[in-house]
Amino acid sequence: MKLLAIDSSAQVASVAVLSDTAVLAEYSVDYKKTHSQTLLPMIDEVLRMTETKQSDIDAIAVAAGPGSFTGLRIGAATVKGLAMVWNVPIVPVSTVAGLACNYAGTDACVCPLMDARRGQVYTGVYGFEGSTIVEHMPDACLTIDPLLAKVNALGRRVIFLGDAIEIFREKIKTTVTVPYEIAPVHLAKQRASSVGWLGMELYRQGKTVSAEEFVPTYLRVSQAEREREERLESNG
Repeated sequence: MKLLAIDSSAQVASVAVLSDTAVLAEYSVDYKKTHSQTLLPMIDEVLRMTETKQSDIDAIAVAAGPGSFTGLRIGAATVKGLAMVWNVPIVPVSTVAGLACNYAGTDACVCPLMDARRGQVYTGVYGFEGSTIVEHMPDACLTIDPLLAKVNALGRRVIFLGDAIEIFREKIKTTVTVPYEIAPVHLAKQRASSVGWLGMELYRQGKTVSAEEFVPTYLRVSQAEREREERLESNG
């Protein structure tokens, strides 16, 4: 089996090709580029470098959200188009769960913190039983204080990672009462190989959708939609 994995849910754009036994290629960029510029050339490159033909791909795993509204929409448009042309299913993977899988196999809890702006984070809390991911707190959009209270209540060592770490590092330091660590830079952000690792398992479980069925998971309305609602309310 071969699977193409894509994550465009945040600033990092990441693409990988995986087989049952290996990450054959991974290409990530976290530098001043829009995903509309980078994603398709990155996909072309990993397929070319691994001598993977379209007919070799059995499914496409994608970070389905939460995350950047623009990034998720670009990722969704890309995978829907490819899935239609290649006639393969899509495996939607929680962005937060995929990020947690950077630490697959750890005996600690893993708490991703993705910057959701307005003082909020996209987050969840995950653990692993062997190679099986376990959800301790479902994906949510929260302010940091109630999240850290939930983490403390678990009473277990926790690993924090994600692009909101620097925003809330001091808050973590002064609030978290359980043993914790903060991910080093090479494990701190989105990786398509982690999305693909979880996507493989979901594919085996039959958790796939067609291109027509796939929609991203946003968890909250976009800024434009929120501002429109506020205007409508003010106009009474």
